[in-house]
Amino acid sequence: MKQRKLGSLHVSEIGLGCMGMDHAYGAPAPRKDMVKLLHRAVELGCTFFDTAVVYGSANEELLGEAFSSMRDKVVLATKFGIVGQRIENGRPVNLLDSRPESIRSQVEGSLSRLKTDYIDLYYQHRTDPTVEPETVADTMSALIKEGKILAWGLSNAPVEYMKRAHAVCPLAAVENQYSMMWRGPEQELFDLCSAMDLAFVAYSPLGNGFLSGRFTRNSVYEERDFRSFMGRFKPDVMEHNQSLLKLIRDTALAKQATPAQIVLAWELAQRPFIIPIPGTTCPQRLEENLGASLIDLSNEELAAINASLASLDVDETYF
Repeated sequence: MKQRKLGSLHVSEIGLGCMGMDHAYGAPAPRKDMVKLLHRAVELGCTFFDTAVVYGSANEELLGEAFSSMRDKVVLATKFGIVGQRIENGRPVNLLDSRPESIRSQVEGSLSRLKTDYIDLYYQHRTDPTVEPETVADTMSALIKEGKILAWGLSNAPVEYMKRAHAVCPLAAVENQYSMMWRGPEQELFDLCSAMDLAFVAYSPLGNGFLSGRFTRNSVYEERDFRSFMGRFKPDVMEHNQSLLKLIRDTALAKQATPAQIVLAWELAQRPFIIPIPGTTCPQRLEENLGASLIDLSNEELAAINASLASLDVDETYF
């Protein structure tokens, strides 16, 4: 698989988001099956794997188990700053703590669960309004000097926060949602990534699975599956966005590819610094998603897709 730059690192241009193996999409997947899936991802050329402590300690432990014998072959990203979650009115509410002493405790826990002595990429998962970005960046600088992390990044941070943090300890990446149905980063954030030489790691590149076309207004979700209350999966929103799915299906048919592959190939073509991290627990979907790296969209095809997208009234409802 082709690679893309992430700070001083180079990673597969499509990574694997591991959240759904334990969190947000129903019951945790069987451990043995997930270890096999992670190993298969490496066989297929995937080198970049994304987790977080808020997905459950078992998620980091899973990666630690899977990669303990091949640590030098993978780039592991995990996160700090969210120390818990509670559900209020059907929505998850994050409990935040990015005080330096808390970060140090969090990084030691992640190192232990990942069975490693360093973390390749360490994100602040969400900004803590009680801690200044310079304080967080100072802590990251110290952890880099100590060899506990190689690089750091920010997830869903305001642009001004990013600039202030970067001035103290240079960032390697930002992680935000981006897809055909959530295109806000194309404005100021992409310009900032280009100016600051940052990788843009795109989570939910398939719109939580919506853009794959696998879900309908009659779909039934498992207990603890966030899609049961996410706004983009409400029947009226799904109906509104059928024209987007038709565009994807028609393009996939013309390219002899799957809808998911077209969505990911389109995303890769938008900017050279974008690294999508679709998640899955299914070996077939894993091969399908990583296979998007082989889909070549010509300039004419890309222009046609973007022109069609611009003409659509896409409902970007998330929660």
